[in-house]
Amino acid sequence: MSLNPRLVKESFSVVEPVADKATAYFYGRLFAENPQLRGMFPPAMDVQRDRLFGALTRIVWSLDSPDSLAAFLGQLGRDHRKYGVIAEHYTAVGNALLATIRRFAADVWNHEIEAAWVSAYTAAANLMIESAESDSGVSPAWWLAEVVDHELRHRDIAVLTLRPTQRLPFTPGQYVNVQTARWPRVWRTFSIANAPRPDNTIRLHVRSVPGGWVSTTLAGHTRVGDTLMLGPPMGTMAPREHSVRDMLCVAGGTGLAPLKAIIESVIASGRRPNIHLLYGARTSDELYDLPDLIRMESSFPWLRVLPVVSDQPSYDGMRGSLPEVTRRFHSWAEHDVYVCGPASMVNETVRNLQIDGVPLARIHRDIIHGEH
Repeated sequence: MSLNPRLVKESFSVVEPVADKATAYFYGRLFAENPQLRGMFPPAMDVQRDRLFGALTRIVWSLDSPDSLAAFLGQLGRDHRKYGVIAEHYTAVGNALLATIRRFAADVWNHEIEAAWVSAYTAAANLMIESAESDSGVSPAWWLAEVVDHELRHRDIAVLTLRPTQRLPFTPGQYVNVQTARWPRVWRTFSIANAPRPDNTIRLHVRSVPGGWVSTTLAGHTRVGDTLMLGPPMGTMAPREHSVRDMLCVAGGTGLAPLKAIIESVIASGRRPNIHLLYGARTSDELYDLPDLIRMESSFPWLRVLPVVSDQPSYDGMRGSLPEVTRRFHSWAEHDVYVCGPASMVNETVRNLQIDGVPLARIHRDIIHGEH
């Protein structure tokens, strides 16, 4: 069987508009045929459904980019170890996925398209299985981490410092899945807000979201001395080690976390690029990490921190939305750009930067994780 990305993409585009129905059908089919798997999933499946379709979308549209696809699938395979996923489970998932695509792409379905999906899924599953197996002798499936500091910086934003019981190797810009004792089997992603440290501690910036099980627990009900579970670090938004370009970082809310880690790592590397950090929030009291950023700015003269507030007319600093504010400056076309925050902000900022002449290859983007 040979991989045929075109047939997979064309049939998947028929399913995309009915993603909600398709993911509900997929899990219904999976659990009906394999009831023993239900216990591996959280009680409420809403976020899980979104994650599944998000990952599937990324895989389908990356079929023409084997290197980036392999890196993503490798991370996914390693991450799935924390759920107790084993090789046999991939067969059950593959059968349910094929049945789902066949049902929702019925108008275009034929033997050729089915063969393309079987081939693509087999290749993806094999990559994930191999990655998990090679990782199993090297790294744990998850890490335990003690909460050594907890600061409530705003009524719904907390900064947590964690000390994993084993060394947690990560790259600045990556994120981890977090599980609390209060909500077993419920994992949510949060970006690591620092470069690797000698004492192995990591910081998380957590915004408590209404109805968010894990974020509310971390921000409001977690104390120093509590233990959390962490999955393996994931994500590919890392600083370019050998780049000589200046940098623009655009951070919306707790989207600051991975960008702060990247800036810290650049400072520690000894490189001296000029770095502009546009740090945005709705009101000035939501600029929860500004004092620390000002300290970083004072010790590294090449860093310029520019706070931006969107919804507070009385604010005497820079006002406006981040996508609009990026256009008030000279061109960023020669910069390496890093953007993180809510999806709408990230998408609009990237569009504006492209109009400004920044090549997509130099724009590194990420959406706020957690429960937004």
